[in-house]
Amino acid sequence: MYKRKFEMGLFIVILFWCGNVQSEGIDLSENEASNLLELPLSCVEVEYPNKLGQVLNSDDDLLSPRTLHPSFFGCFDWHSAVHGHWSLVRLLKAFPEIEGADNAKSILEKHLTDENIQRELKYVRDNPSWERPYGWTWLLELASEIHTWDDPLARKLENSLRPLANEISKLYINHLPKLIYPIRVGEHSNTAFGLTFAWDYAVLLGDNNLQSAIETRARDFYLSDKDCPVTWEPSGYDFLSPCLTELDLMRRILPEDTFKQWANNFLPSLISKEFVLEVGRVSDRSDGKLVHLDGLNFSRAWALKGLANQYSEYEYLNRIAEAHINYSLPNLVNDSYEGGHWLGSFAIYALLDYKQ
Repeated sequence: MYKRKFEMGLFIVILFWCGNVQSEGIDLSENEASNLLELPLSCVEVEYPNKLGQVLNSDDDLLSPRTLHPSFFGCFDWHSAVHGHWSLVRLLKAFPEIEGADNAKSILEKHLTDENIQRELKYVRDNPSWERPYGWTWLLELASEIHTWDDPLARKLENSLRPLANEISKLYINHLPKLIYPIRVGEHSNTAFGLTFAWDYAVLLGDNNLQSAIETRARDFYLSDKDCPVTWEPSGYDFLSPCLTELDLMRRILPEDTFKQWANNFLPSLISKEFVLEVGRVSDRSDGKLVHLDGLNFSRAWALKGLANQYSEYEYLNRIAEAHINYSLPNLVNDSYEGGHWLGSFAIYALLDYKQ
């Protein structure tokens, strides 16, 4: 483990000093990918410390994380465990033969069983607002990643996970018409982020009812927005940019001409090649809230990269995304558990995924 940490540190320092982050993402070697794989592997089976975030109705609810959530009990909290499993799948898809692949597959097969998912499903049905929307959207992103994984194990995992994904879809469809106003904060409850991965899932899986529900509310919530105050960002605990997260959603949903007109009104400064966005700076990475700003840097980067990848006239945004990645990427090494249990997923998404 210490050798692996040293190798991971050396890899990231080299990337940092050489500026090797390209607009298509880093050209990772198999060895570098296996080092990144250590981040989710080091937390998805770590049960404690754990933040359950549950409401207790009786003593019967006082059960261990592993008992309550046999699929997603690690990584400090449920949503981090979910995107920790997403990280395993994402890296295995990109690098099927990497060191650690057998261990990763074994964990996925052990955690994502019919029996375990049925218990997770019961918990969600008994607590229908729990983990809404952040845990919901990452669960659907995990389902999307497994669906597009060309591996025999993926079909088994997909069949097991499907009932939970279907339930999350139904919860979204039921909840969205009731949500009169969007939530625009830079943390878990952000509505735009909650709809982004859910949209990708709906398009990929042909979930037309979910797609329609998301498009309707996104247009209701955001289509008239103008002059987003990006200079007010970040707030001290942000791991999402309220402005860029909304932009990331709307570029998916709106037709090209409509989106570009909307974007020019929403973020007028973005159309300038001199656009500036300073990185979020972290003063104490042992503080679980302050380290959110490393996540902000990664999520800003994937939003900017996604826009530049979809529309070439925004290519200049890559330099800003690269600066954000370069600031926070070295800090994944020897990070405290406060950041280490979740930041790996954000880094992997920023490095490997710029969704259309």
